[in-house]
Amino acid sequence: MDKLTHFRLCPHSRSIRLALSEVGIEPTLVEERPWEQRPQFLALNPAGELPVLEREGGLTLCGTYAISEYIAEELRQHRSDNRQIELLPGGRDGRAEIRRLADWFHRKFDRDVTRELLLEKVYARMGGALNHSPDPEVLRPVRANLRYHLSYIGYLAHQRRWLGGDEFSFADLAAAAHLSSIDYLGEVPWNEYAVAKSWYVRVKSRPSFRGILADRVPGMPPPLYYTDLDF
Repeated sequence: MDKLTHFRLCPHSRSIRLALSEVGIEPTLVEERPWEQRPQFLALNPAGELPVLEREGGLTLCGTYAISEYIAEELRQHRSDNRQIELLPGGRDGRAEIRRLADWFHRKFDRDVTRELLLEKVYARMGGALNHSPDPEVLRPVRANLRYHLSYIGYLAHQRRWLGGDEFSFADLAAAAHLSSIDYLGEVPWNEYAVAKSWYVRVKSRPSFRGILADRVPGMPPPLYYTDLDF
């Protein structure tokens, strides 16, 4: 049985869970708290980063880049109906654009928005600082950055059928994974970004999204609209 070591609100983990579900693979999920940096986890991935995919045959893949490329190369025909799923579709130029956008969300969006929100609102609290209150001086620029990124997502979604082009791809999964993580925290001002919201509804409605929408952090419920497909 394939095993995915993840954290339920980690956007990198979520993007790989979505990708695996899209190609019809449901691994055993093993949750790791990334802030603990346990020696056992560091032995599995010395970089100390999530996610880690351990395939049934013994192969271990670490990080979104290695895993997503592996899925694109090796796992495209693992659905029960044998339909080929292309999460890195198109020609060379199209695939380069999808990779650029996936990198944009997993690096720039993460650095500008997701990482700080998770640190301030989730990791500090779950790490034992029960009286921790998010720092407004940290949250203010992060929320401004989020609006910048939502505008960019809206621009892409207005110009194209999907973010990376005419076909659904890793670019959509990367963006949706980050947005779903911070949407759990009630941080996305959807009503101000109608085009981005319309795109997100389409991604959120896919069967692959059901698993992550069902995730809950103990003591930290999401907003009431979080699982609604028409919100």
